[in-house]
Amino acid sequence: MPTAKELELYAVGAPPVPRLLLSSGSEALAMLVRRGFQPTVAPLDLPFPSDIEGEAAERLAEQLSHYSVRLFLRGAILRRGSFSPTEATRYVGAAQAAKTAETLVELGLAEREDGGRYRLRYPAHNFGGTLEWYVARELRRRLGFDVAVGVKFHAPEVGGDLDVVAAAEGRLLYLEMKSSPPKHLAADEVGAFFRRVRVLRPHLAIFVMDTALRLSDKVLPLLQAELRTQPPPPPRRVVREVWALTPHLYVVNARQDLMGNIAAAIAEGLRELSPPPP
Repeated sequence: MPTAKELELYAVGAPPVPRLLLSSGSEALAMLVRRGFQPTVAPLDLPFPSDIEGEAAERLAEQLSHYSVRLFLRGAILRRGSFSPTEATRYVGAAQAAKTAETLVELGLAEREDGGRYRLRYPAHNFGGTLEWYVARELRRRLGFDVAVGVKFHAPEVGGDLDVVAAAEGRLLYLEMKSSPPKHLAADEVGAFFRRVRVLRPHLAIFVMDTALRLSDKVLPLLQAELRTQPPPPPRRVVREVWALTPHLYVVNARQDLMGNIAAAIAEGLRELSPPPP
């Protein structure tokens, strides 16, 4: 057992613990620090330059608002090299696929090859980073959120990144982004999401599936199974495929409009957080 003097000598000689200095002015990151975390931000895996801005970013975001373009770009990324337009997606006809390939060329994301084939100029590993970039940008532009993406919050025994965190009105929002169809969603992914939510304690959490397929077959049951209240309360449909599992937890898909569904979930969640009317 160390003596009191030995403890004091050890404390005097120990180096100070490094702490994050918030030079970015990000309120979203500051809210994580206030919760006791030391977040860092990793660069996104993108099929375009990370510093894209101005008119180029506007044109790209406008195209990404179309579900068909997101599906095409996701397929092009998965081709890992040269692809024909019809190889990138099977959900649109050949003419529409060729038009979308040319759109990527006009945006500077792809280049033409011989034989009517194309290749992405900035290969990415998957579509997830692009989805995070798009949603974060629209949260800033449409709803005035301060946003951070690709955040590692280094919580003990909690893996994974916080895909999108956003701050407004003194509220912290956490969005988990999934770019694959529901059949690829695994129970361990859902469990990891809930662990992050329980450690982070955001005011609102939204589980986002970039799919037009309905959520009631697989996604909702997987999420309900992780709720601590058992049996879980039935999910409540807010509008379209926007579901409330609790007043603070929402699930949305991309049917009709991905960002419109996310905005509907945020609006519903903020109303639930507000005091009742007099």
